[in-house]
Amino acid sequence: MSRFVKVNRETAYLLPPSVQEWLSKNHLARYVVDVVEVLELSELGRRYAGRGSDAHHPGTLLALLI
Repeated sequence: MSRFVKVNRETAYLLPPSVQEWLSKNHLARYVVDVVEVLELSELGRRYAGRGSDAHHPGTLLALLI
């Protein structure tokens, strides 16, 4: 069981219906997500104390920061 909130980039919204429709196929944000997904972030996950409600995965937060 994961300690982190699951990321679903296919989540539908009212406007536009999908997050995928916001960005073109070659948008820099898609590249950032691809790069972050291959980074070794397990140490950040191990350092998570697990208190409070479920946290967002360190990779999700890093992609937002970049």
